[in-house]
Amino acid sequence: MTQLFKVLSALALAIGLTGCIASPIALTPQTQQRLSEQPPIRFLLTFDDGPSASSFWNPTDTVLDGLAQNPLQPNIKAVFFVQTGAPRAGDSDIGRRVMQREHVEGQILGFHTATHFHTNHRSLSPEDLEQSLSKGSADIAAITGAPPSLVRPPFWNYDKRTFAAYQRHGMHVLLTDLSANDGKIWGFNASPRRRANMLRQLSEVRERIAQGELPTVDGVIPVVVTFHDLNRYTARHTREYLQILLDSAKATGVKTAPKPFYDDQGQLLSAAMARTVSESAEPVQLPGIWNWLWDGDSH
Repeated sequence: MTQLFKVLSALALAIGLTGCIASPIALTPQTQQRLSEQPPIRFLLTFDDGPSASSFWNPTDTVLDGLAQNPLQPNIKAVFFVQTGAPRAGDSDIGRRVMQREHVEGQILGFHTATHFHTNHRSLSPEDLEQSLSKGSADIAAITGAPPSLVRPPFWNYDKRTFAAYQRHGMHVLLTDLSANDGKIWGFNASPRRRANMLRQLSEVRERIAQGELPTVDGVIPVVVTFHDLNRYTARHTREYLQILLDSAKATGVKTAPKPFYDDQGQLLSAAMARTVSESAEPVQLPGIWNWLWDGDSH
């Protein structure tokens, strides 16, 4: 009962926190003018924690189906940050098969973990971190023919030591602009505030776009969006999430490119690399409450 109360209390707190900031920021004439001077945006989709090793209605396969066939733009490409050492993910026959499918369909495989569990890289010794990075690179290269150039640290948590280790392995840290906050399942698999969440976050990113803070690549501004392909709700609603992103852009006054999502692997990689963290950036450590509430990755 105590544990149930803790979970319900945390859920209520999370809903309360998001509920008080869900309304979109008003579009001022000044912001509107500045937006008109900026290139259109293109959503750069990313997925964490996969691939699923489920033999029953595999959610990663379902996500891939939604990206390939949907009413908005066919054959959408995304970056999948994979766990190659987790039995429930890439360290399984099914997981390896799904990663092979991702590669064949032009998706990009980025590195997330190569440990047995979803382990924070900062908690690993230098030797264990080196082993994990080497294994993950080899696992991905065995499928794609090349080591990964992108990494998203578990819990999005890194420091100077782990950042330097990524660099030695040719990996560049990619974080996000928008998050579906779908990294934690609270006993029921749903996301009742998914529209308000995206609308609120894009309202904030809009200000950065208007100020010219985001880079332009191939004539568009890449806006990074994060989901979790292990989440069955996310998988079932992949097509709906694509529409929510377009609806949020329209509602916030942010113009999208004629192709609002990436469908070319080369352009996707170039855009992702342009959005990676620079060497001079401050290390990231999420507040403990968000790591606990959202299982870390959803921020």
